[in-house]
Amino acid sequence: MADLVLVLNGPNLNLLGTREPEVYGKTTLDDIANMLVTQGDNLGIEVDLRQSNHEGHLIDWLHEAAGRRALAVILNAGAYTHTSIALRDAIKSIPVPVIEVHLSNPAARESFRHVSHVSPVAAGVIQGFGAAGYALALDAAARMRQERG
Repeated sequence: MADLVLVLNGPNLNLLGTREPEVYGKTTLDDIANMLVTQGDNLGIEVDLRQSNHEGHLIDWLHEAAGRRALAVILNAGAYTHTSIALRDAIKSIPVPVIEVHLSNPAARESFRHVSHVSPVAAGVIQGFGAAGYALALDAAARMRQERG
């Protein structure tokens, strides 16, 4: 049985490819899902990609990741990164490592994007590499699997 990695995407990420392509690129969330499923197959990892514009869904899915003993969660919380203490608390409450991903580099953008409530409780952060950041995060999850044996 393959290890499971949940890939959770927050608000407005359903609009990837059309929303501010100069910031987020032209790759759609479906493109990212297809890329990750192929990569996961090669790594022996089952990828379950989800998106919601609702904070509670993301929290429920984080709890589910723990219940399903996921290898890792890749989380692009979108704007909730900068506002949600509830997401931070959910991440801190589960034993599953969470890898924070951002398509853009928040530190190079508006000042309100400079603070992440996710980063202090994440296993790691990948930002600024566009859609490739998700692939880097899945590789990191696979490396964590190797390290823990």
